[in-house]
Amino acid sequence: MPPKVSIVVFAKDEENTLGEVLGAVKGKASELIVMDGHSKDRTPEIALSHGAKLLCDSGRGKGAAQREAIEAVSGDIVVFMDADGSDDVAQWDALVAPIIEGRADMVIGSRYSGGSDEISVNFMQLFRTAGNIFINSVINWRWDANLTDTLNCYRAIKTEVARGLGLVESSAAVEHEMVMKCLKRGFRVVNVPTHEYARKYGVSKISPWKIGHRFFLCLLKNIF
Repeated sequence: MPPKVSIVVFAKDEENTLGEVLGAVKGKASELIVMDGHSKDRTPEIALSHGAKLLCDSGRGKGAAQREAIEAVSGDIVVFMDADGSDDVAQWDALVAPIIEGRADMVIGSRYSGGSDEISVNFMQLFRTAGNIFINSVINWRWDANLTDTLNCYRAIKTEVARGLGLVESSAAVEHEMVMKCLKRGFRVVNVPTHEYARKYGVSKISPWKIGHRFFLCLLKNIF
């Protein structure tokens, strides 16, 4: 019997793209959850109209929302993605296959091997890219790994593995906290190429200027 897969879509005021994202992943998993970040637009009703289970996060940050989602899912594998349309749903099978086939415990979509529309278009994106490359390099050095992208939200992980990591980060730094704690415990982490598209509407809810220090503090806390 194949493992059950849960999809968690993180959304905050994404009424313009959520319906398209949910339509693209519909039927790909046994459970579809929208983790809503207290949206003030039609995001909640769009989620419900597509048959998704709607959960409202605690409002303490992306990492807290991810930890809450991990406890809420019922599938054997959980896939995380954003509602802004940036994740390549066409690469879905490649993302979950290594886990289903027993070759990995966590799989992260790599924007550096799959391409990104937002690597260095402006200074903010260049700052984000430089920080990502630095964090990747330190993680690879510390655990003798060969990962190209450790910060991409678009990822799949065994639910039992995720629940046993003891994640504590409440910001988006939870992405590489998850990677480091997996590597520290000997779990298999791999990248697969996935393309990152530019969001079609609005702006990112995560500002590198405001939480960049959290990424580096999380890195320092976990590598030693």
